[in-house]
Formats: sequence, C-alpha cells, structure tokens
Amino acid sequence: MVTPVAADETTAHKVVIHVDENDPQRMNLALNNVANINKYYDSLGESIQIELVAYGPGLHMFREDTSPVKDRLSVMALEMENLTLSACGNTHANMTKKAGKPVLLIEEAHMVPSGVVQLISLQEQGYAYVRP
Repeated sequence: MVTPVAADETTAHKVVIHVDENDPQRMNLALNNVANINKYYDSLGESIQIELVAYGPGLHMFREDTSPVKDRLSVMALEMENLTLSACGNTHANMTKKAGKPVLLIEEAHMVPSGVVQLISLQEQGYAYVRP
C-alpha cells in the first residue's frame, strides 16, 4: 500500500536571485532578500535552495578586489549550505581581458559558463525568479 505524502514534505522551494548592477545598495538588497527568504522558510521548517547569479557589472559583487559585500557574502556562504553563488564566465573572461590580468573572485563563488543561460536553466527547472 502506498501512502500519499503532502506536497510540502517532499517539495523544496527554489529561488534564483539576479544581480547585474555594480551598485552596493542593490547588492545589499539582494543579500537582504537571501537572508529574509531563508529565515522565512526555515521558520516554517521547509527547505529552500537559493542561487545568486551575478553577471555584467554585477559580477563586481563576487570580485575579490572590488566587492563591497565580500565579508557579508563569506559569512552567509558559511552559515547557509543552501546558498549557491554563481559567477558568469563570459563576464569574467571579458573583465580579465580588459584588466590584462586575472580577475580573482571570492572563493565562495563558482563559475558558470553564462549568467543569462544559468538564469534560463534554473527557471526551466522551476526556480522562482527575483531581481531586486
């Protein structure tokens, strides 16, 4: 006999947050969204996967040398196992070419081939989309 399981017990929530501006206020707003979303679902005892995708000028959010939110990102990444930081490989390559030297990213960020394609792929997988 198979017993039906309530949807909340098997379905994890998923959200992708998009940053494409080199604006500390916008970056902090995105991180506030991450913290608030995580806190809300945690209070319900429900799981959530959160992915933060940065590309274009927003990649400064993940740059070792220029991120105005580097310390906050490091703390959040340590405290939240459900948080993924995805950096656009296309933007990174262009920034490296323009700088004439390697552009280092914070260690918590991982590279994806394309930030835009990552957004599309995640939405096709059922992720909710947020652009603060």
